[in-house]
Amino acid sequence: MHSTLHRMALLEIGLPKSIAKALRLPTNSPKRQQLRVLKALLKKAKYTQFGQRYGFENILNQRDPRRQFREMVPAHDYNKIYQEWWNKTLDGTPDVCWPGMIKYYALSSGTSEAASKYIPITQDLMRGNRVAMIKQLLSLFTYENVPLKSVGKGYLMLGGSTDLQKGPGYFAGDLSGITAKKAPFWFSPFYKPGKKIAKTRDWNKKLEAIVEQAPSWDIGFVVGVPAWIQMCMEMIIERHKLKHIHEIWPNLAFFCHGGVAFDPYKKGFEKLLRQPITYIETYLASEGFIAYQDRQFPDGMKLVLNEHIFFEFVPFNEENFDADGNITNKPQSFMIDEVEENKDYALLLSTSAGAWRYLIGDTIKFVNKEKSEIIISGRTKHFLSLCGEHLSVDNMNKAVQVASEKMNISVAEFTVSAISEPGAFGHHWFVGTDDRVDPEALKNIIDETLIEINDDYATERKSPLKNIQLNVLPEKTFFEFLEKKGKIGGQHKFPRVLKGSLLEDWKDFLHKDNF
Repeated sequence: MHSTLHRMALLEIGLPKSIAKALRLPTNSPKRQQLRVLKALLKKAKYTQFGQRYGFENILNQRDPRRQFREMVPAHDYNKIYQEWWNKTLDGTPDVCWPGMIKYYALSSGTSEAASKYIPITQDLMRGNRVAMIKQLLSLFTYENVPLKSVGKGYLMLGGSTDLQKGPGYFAGDLSGITAKKAPFWFSPFYKPGKKIAKTRDWNKKLEAIVEQAPSWDIGFVVGVPAWIQMCMEMIIERHKLKHIHEIWPNLAFFCHGGVAFDPYKKGFEKLLRQPITYIETYLASEGFIAYQDRQFPDGMKLVLNEHIFFEFVPFNEENFDADGNITNKPQSFMIDEVEENKDYALLLSTSAGAWRYLIGDTIKFVNKEKSEIIISGRTKHFLSLCGEHLSVDNMNKAVQVASEKMNISVAEFTVSAISEPGAFGHHWFVGTDDRVDPEALKNIIDETLIEINDDYATERKSPLKNIQLNVLPEKTFFEFLEKKGKIGGQHKFPRVLKGSLLEDWKDFLHKDNF
């Protein structure tokens, strides 16, 4: 009864009818859900330039449109789809990959490329994202022993500026900034830091304003990338001389996080709390709301299969990707009903913003196929395999988590680079912590954990992979480097693997600061 009242109160805020209806959809099989989504996408886009080029009308008439779609439409990475299609939309050309003009673009937060990526954002995509967000919120009412009254308190969202850049006929900025700017009116009373602070472009000034205002808010939910949320809460505790964050936010009960695995941060984060809180993982990318945690003790995040994204899964192997993580011209791909558990797949997305068979760059694993639950295992370009060790970001996160727990330290950030000196391949770890720690002991725990959890790594450590190095750096080093690269703010994440020019910039940065 108690949870029903809360659910009613939330719905009575005034959800649009289409969303309220969507929340009560019957659950079909994953295969049928995805077939319905693909048909809806093809139907809507069949008169666009892209739809005409690749015969969407013809694909729709096939007995199995999924297979025909896979055969007729090429896979795209960002550079390919931007150069051939998306660039036309920036000057106002309508009906290129999706009906109408593109009014908003998410500027991607990646640190790997120098130039920002312009990812199209449409009303249809935002609607699908919003339905997924509300479904996730409503799933909390199935949780046991959590303070549901906190759902009706303030939501602190630490994201990009809502003061978007203006182009000729479009606006561009962080997806979190666009989402906040376009938030439905019924959400405004809950939203913190509020519209004025949210518009602030200077990240440091925004943080200062949040720290200043923090005691006047009653926060039940925090939403953001773990490293920035942790940093913000540390600043609040220090400024207001608190023992823990619950002194000013007694109703804080939920942390909705995404972007990176939370496990390496958990130890440091929990030092800031008086009582346990519920962690909810989401997978919201610029290209769409991909997955979310929809039950209390999940194996992973449930894919959003029945809204606005059609998924294909490309086995992450030498046949489909080159040594630098670039996808081949005709990759093998599987549908939702063809995948296997515990295998690495790269994601291809087709969305209601005109992304078609688009390589998002993340790799995932199915941990519960029956419930369509996944974990993010890494990035197609953020893995290390100098001599066959196949070290994934998932492995790295696990090793850092084990080390932080064994040594009782808080790790704010870390990154790894390859050492390819003749006769001595290796990995160079850079770990950010302000706790006192013996680098040699930390290196050994990380190395031993990787040997334990990754057979290929264990094999290569016996021979070619001999050179393992580790530097401990102050936490602020990582944030200062991001700031120097113009990548400071709630959407930006430090890459787990450094390669190429970015690695050279990092080495120069450390050298100049005598680290």
